Amino acid sequence: MDREDLRLAIYQALSRTGRAPGLNDLSRELGADQAAVTGGLHELAQARHLALDAGGQIVMAHPFSAVPLGFSVMGAETLWWGGCAWDSFALPHLLAGEDSVLVATRCPACGRAHAWDVGRDGPPEGEQVAHFLVPAARMWDDVVHTCRNQRLFCSPDCVTAWLAATGLERGYVMDLATLWRLAAHWYDGRLERGYVRREPARAAAYLRSVGLSGSFWGL
Repeated sequence: MDREDLRLAIYQALSRTGRAPGLNDLSRELGADQAAVTGGLHELAQARHLALDAGGQIVMAHPFSAVPLGFSVMGAETLWWGGCAWDSFALPHLLAGEDSVLVATRCPACGRAHAWDVGRDGPPEGEQVAHFLVPAARMWDDVVHTCRNQRLFCSPDCVTAWLAATGLERGYVMDLATLWRLAAHWYDGRLERGYVRREPARAAAYLRSVGLSGSFWGL
């Protein structure tokens, strides 16, 4: 079984349906036994194309999530879980035929509901801010925890209140325009055959190009 065939099967299923395919689905589609598929899933996880739970099930295939982590993303006919603020804003840029999506969440501090029409032409309007808790160098230590803590807040004051309530240290705060720029091209090519993750130098150049800086991002 070709690992790239497996990767594409997973990503294409998530892009079409919003659901992660199971072992039976992948075995049937690829004509491979479950042991081969399981081995391939672990190889993809080691290469940071996937995140698996303790039972080996797909939890995330960025920017898609198989579990709710605080965001919903509604397209013309499909509902996706948004893995985090970054991934939720990335989906319309990656999905063919989805010129815009409705991203919805609640402020973790006060519970206020928020929704944005996120498209490809420019960032949505709003005074809300994104707070990223985990620095870039440690994001893959526990990627589900990282994504669970890339959230959107009403304002910097709500970020401060949430940090006080949780006892967590401040991470990185950005406005919606910066979040949109970060998300816009980060996942370019991920639904195509032969996709290769950015090397560190190219990733750093991309982050600088969207206006990020400082030790949080390793820059």
